[in-house]
Amino acid sequence: MTLLRRCVLVGGAGAVGGMFARSLAESGAVVEVVDPVRGGDITDIDDALADRLRAADLVLLAVPEPVALAAIGPVAELIRPGALLVDTLSVKSRVVAAAPDDVQMVSLNPMFAPALGMAGRPVAAVVVHDGPLVRELLRLIEQWGGRVVLTGADEHDRLTAAAQALTHASVLGFGVALRAMDVDVERLGAIAPPPHTTMLALLARIASGTPEVYWDVQSANPHAATARKALAEGIRAVADVVERGGEAAFAELLTSLGGALGPQLDRHRELCAGLFAGLASGTASYSDRMPQPTVVQ
Repeated sequence: MTLLRRCVLVGGAGAVGGMFARSLAESGAVVEVVDPVRGGDITDIDDALADRLRAADLVLLAVPEPVALAAIGPVAELIRPGALLVDTLSVKSRVVAAAPDDVQMVSLNPMFAPALGMAGRPVAAVVVHDGPLVRELLRLIEQWGGRVVLTGADEHDRLTAAAQALTHASVLGFGVALRAMDVDVERLGAIAPPPHTTMLALLARIASGTPEVYWDVQSANPHAATARKALAEGIRAVADVVERGGEAAFAELLTSLGGALGPQLDRHRELCAGLFAGLASGTASYSDRMPQPTVVQ
């Protein structure tokens, strides 16, 4: 039985809140969902909701940043001493700056789509005010299969600017360039080598995703603009090497980029080989489309 016996999940009808709601319930907690879909408004706390917050061991805010920042003060005033306050925002510097001083608090960011499941996946955690319930929740996350990665608020935002804003901008920029080249995507897919197929798959995932999620990554993180600027400068640097530097300079660029990965180079190279080996072709081969000879017995 967990120490987090009674939990209020604000935004628990959403994907992230729902994931935590299910996991906490499976660990023996009584979970109450507060969400406009099911009734309850954390920005306008009535007496019934106030009573639920006072009784909670954990209050988790799985809501957009403006809602979380508006709610954090009133919620902190209502919850009992020793209770745990949690948020799941993708940007940490502002929510940590707004955190009350007298409550246990940890700021989480699951670094994956909830539909993928938590097992084996990283959950960034900024411990704002430590305590036994903070440690209990982090223990549960690891029990559920998540990998807790402890970080500071500003470090979190700088890392996620690289891990998310830079990555998504790279894929979106690839899509914009691909559209501008005006090639037949079906024919392209037929000849695409594994790196291009991977990029097409990433583009398809983002393009068919929830726009608000990807907008938040690009617009809310204070370091995202730096990431996009670095990406644009990187593309220009590659063009300069190819157009002005020659093959030797290009080889030096590859060597320097491999060096930037340091001891992780071999690991990521092997990971890439495994990913490519697992790609299945969606197009029949030339020999598969050739007429088959008739065998005369």
